[in-house]
Amino acid sequence: MSCFSVRLFASYRDLVGKSTVLMEMPEGSSVSDLIIKLSGRYPLLTSAPGKLVIAVNYEYVDHTYCLTEGDEVALIPPVSGGSK
Repeated sequence: MSCFSVRLFASYRDLVGKSTVLMEMPEGSSVSDLIIKLSGRYPLLTSAPGKLVIAVNYEYVDHTYCLTEGDEVALIPPVSGGSK
């Protein structure tokens, strides 16, 4: 098993009630696997897990990215544009 620190920002932090959660995942887990486990633990987090924007070690990654022990994962909430 590998342990990952998942940082939550803005609305995600508010929904979960903390800014960081620790997740234990089997070796070779993907970002998608992590999202499924997070969504199960925190169902209010999102209604569309496939649309979550993820960064690993400060770089955006897709959901097929394979996590390694010690990676820091960040969930980035959607940003809407401003008006002119």
